[in-house]
Amino acid sequence: MSLRTSKFRFTAVAGFFAQDAATGPHETTTLPGLGLTSRSYETDPFFDPNHQKTEWERFAHYLDHLNKTAPENVSYKLIYAARHGQGYHNVKEAEVGTIEWERHWARLDGDGHTTWADAHLTPKGTDDALAMKTFWELSSSNLKLPLARHHYASPLTRCLQTCSMAFTNLAVAPGVENPPFRPVIKEMIRERLGIHTCDRRSSASVIRKAFPGFSIEEGFSEEDELWVPDVRETLGEHAVRIEAFLDFLFENDEEQIVSVTAHSGSILALWQVIGHEKVRVAPGGIVPVLVKAQVV
Repeated sequence: MSLRTSKFRFTAVAGFFAQDAATGPHETTTLPGLGLTSRSYETDPFFDPNHQKTEWERFAHYLDHLNKTAPENVSYKLIYAARHGQGYHNVKEAEVGTIEWERHWARLDGDGHTTWADAHLTPKGTDDALAMKTFWELSSSNLKLPLARHHYASPLTRCLQTCSMAFTNLAVAPGVENPPFRPVIKEMIRERLGIHTCDRRSSASVIRKAFPGFSIEEGFSEEDELWVPDVRETLGEHAVRIEAFLDFLFENDEEQIVSVTAHSGSILALWQVIGHEKVRVAPGGIVPVLVKAQVV
């Protein structure tokens, strides 16, 4: 994939979430309240003079204020970056070890007992996705955490399963806004391309039949034309794809809060593009990030 130049400069705006400064070898899971820190905002005296609003209500109001008062060439979005639940490829890699997985097993469709080509969720992965749903329901009701208004997902099956289970028919408290769930499949946010069969997607026809509630982006090819069996995409090349997705997002989506259901590699590439700390996300984990886009 050729290199490209974005029309935007993307920056992670730190200081709002515990994960903004999180580093280390361990994978992070979904933190209570998504790790939103307790702090004041310049909008508090007008929006919450009696200190009756939740942390999330005050942050959401501040985000709206940022976009309303930003220069014409600047905008902000809150992205809920979610990793899919445990897939069968994750189980096999844990069984044989990363070195042996990369050397041999990742190149195969399966081992005669389990198939991981375009890996599906394991039973635990299903539990991971349903735990996400419970998180959204409870947090939106108890903390007034705003739900994403638009949803984007990788075309790989484990992400489509996760996104569908996490957001379909959310049961929220009365008075909580629950935007319609109309997810869009985006090729650019899929996992790193090449060699690993778990990252080779199914055909568009198979995806449409299995996930009829999802919209597929324009130009989506019937067969997977990006994955190749002998060359693995680099992190830098992956970051180019993620930057292209951010370009699309900030040019075409007016919503301030969106969800992206993708992969560990996709999220690492996102961190590289926006200059975020390299937070490793566990299967089924969600990390929020406030992204600033400035036209250059």
